[in-house]
Amino acid sequence: MKQVGLFGGSFDPIHVGHVALAKGILEQCHLDEVWLMVSPQNPLKQQSDLSDDQTRFEMAQLALEDVPGVKACDYEFQLSKPSYTWNTLQHLRKDYPDTAFTLIVGGDNWARFERWYHWKDILRNHRVVVYPRSPYPGTVELPLIDVSSTEIRRRVRVGQSIDGLVPEQVAAYIKKRGLYTSPILPQGEENLYGQR
Repeated sequence: MKQVGLFGGSFDPIHVGHVALAKGILEQCHLDEVWLMVSPQNPLKQQSDLSDDQTRFEMAQLALEDVPGVKACDYEFQLSKPSYTWNTLQHLRKDYPDTAFTLIVGGDNWARFERWYHWKDILRNHRVVVYPRSPYPGTVELPLIDVSSTEIRRRVRVGQSIDGLVPEQVAAYIKKRGLYTSPILPQGEENLYGQR
């Protein structure tokens, strides 16, 4: 059976921390692939400040062009909103019956996992891998990478460099499209890895 890790989030924008995390989990957890599931709407987050779905998906595709075993996925775009993880998993199990899906979540989200829709059913039917997110521990040993999409958007907005924070092709895309240049009212600190 094919083993696939699901790493969901807003990815607005995808950054080097997301990519490093996906690669690390792919290796450590002996998965065949990791799918970065670009979420159209997170039920626990404000929607108003998200870039449009296609823009975020295109950035993820660019970031992962040369990353074997890790791919951007727009599967949730076709599902009903908001995109609850349980609902996504139900659809995936029907569409990919020969694939076992592992859910990848941050330690902060694991600490509040009981708030998730049908969380007990998720645990009954799927492996969950937890990566560390300060101050929360994880079930995998991965370095904490201090990068956030919120900070990247802020830096772009005030004209500061984002070199080294996002893959080069993503930085070029942001510049070409003029993303994140208009001021946005803060909606609260974004989860580093955009998990649901």
